[in-house]
Amino acid sequence: MVFRLFNSLWHHLRYIPLLSALSMSRGRAFDRRSRALGALVGLVVRYFPIARRRVERELSNVYPKMPRSKRLSLCRDMGRNMGRTLFEIFHCAEFQTLQDRHFVSGPGLDALLRAKAKGKGAIIVSGHFGQWEAVRAALKARGMETGAVYRPQTNRHYERRLYAGIEAGGKPILATGQIGTRALVRHIRQGGFIAILLDEKYPDGARIPFLGRHALTSLVAAQLALKYDLPMVPAYGTRTGDGSQFDVEFEDAIPHTDSVTMTSAFNDSLSARILGCPEQWYWMLRRWKGA
Repeated sequence: MVFRLFNSLWHHLRYIPLLSALSMSRGRAFDRRSRALGALVGLVVRYFPIARRRVERELSNVYPKMPRSKRLSLCRDMGRNMGRTLFEIFHCAEFQTLQDRHFVSGPGLDALLRAKAKGKGAIIVSGHFGQWEAVRAALKARGMETGAVYRPQTNRHYERRLYAGIEAGGKPILATGQIGTRALVRHIRQGGFIAILLDEKYPDGARIPFLGRHALTSLVAAQLALKYDLPMVPAYGTRTGDGSQFDVEFEDAIPHTDSVTMTSAFNDSLSARILGCPEQWYWMLRRWKGA
């Protein structure tokens, strides 16, 4: 009983800073609120020792010779982008209406349209890069509502708010785990589209190069694409301009070979995006831990 009370109080206390930041910007224009939260998170990542050290440690895996001044600037810029991303997800219903800011291109979109026309499902793979919800927003606007695989959060307040935002981007929202996997299989077999972020550490995954180092990576997306003959399309929503516009690009569907080769191709694709715009990737995933 005491533990439950303490745990509930701890969840409240951890959620208060985010709730306060969102409440203070209420009533302002969407972009001003987005930039405000981005600036706040940028300061936290740059100056809060625990967050800063975590980002610097990950950066050292890829950029061992980067001057510390540049690493600190990258910490701040990454935090700004992630703060804006978080705000847009929390307000995803409003974000979905801003289609004039999404510039959509790439041959993978035609592959998805063909799958839709045939009544087949599809798997869209991406990472914590730019605004990944821009990908689902672009698909939903074109009549291809896309569900998402989601890792539940431990903080129930944060979980409730984040889940609602992700759900506004497209249904179904499927939790990781056996139950979610069964639901995922049913969804794609019935012609549904699903988006999966493949850049989180997966303890049971294969050791596949990512940004020049081996990382434990899930093979599930490729395995499902092969088993059910579905296109597996890498897609990204890169921030442009002042950060309120997005280049949503659907790359060519990854050729069907074997699950390791296909997943390696995706890792190479995402790595190229990150090396081009490192401030747009979430450098706090502990991507190489345990590999």
